[in-house]
Amino acid sequence: MGFYTAQEITDLLIQEGADINLRTVRYYTQLELVPPLELHGNKRVYTDNHLYYFRAVLTLSKTGETLASIQETLADLSIDEIKEIANQFSFLNSERIVQQHLHIVNEDVYITINKHLSADVRQKVIDSVSNVLKGNNHGS
Repeated sequence: MGFYTAQEITDLLIQEGADINLRTVRYYTQLELVPPLELHGNKRVYTDNHLYYFRAVLTLSKTGETLASIQETLADLSIDEIKEIANQFSFLNSERIVQQHLHIVNEDVYITINKHLSADVRQKVIDSVSNVLKGNNHGS
């Protein structure tokens, strides 16, 4: 397990494409969006698990979640579930996301569609997914 200072956490996240600074890392820590720092020797340090939490916070914030909502969500999740969210961080920071249009079909289903498709085709995809979810899939 790695041990990190706040500056090292910041640098790692920036290298991964995050738009974050040291003040924000400390602020998220103060708000308890990440677990309390661990004692290593006589120093309080961040660990790999903290890094997962930061990635998860950044991922959820990109989806429009408020910090209060993120804090509530993360409090109910296992570390494995937090890692799953954290693993989506690189996708949200990739150039591919610029070429995608996110559409919320319902509270459980979000789809991304390439912006280069015509508006008509995008709407047909959205309508088809909506119909399947409603149980109205009549072979269309």
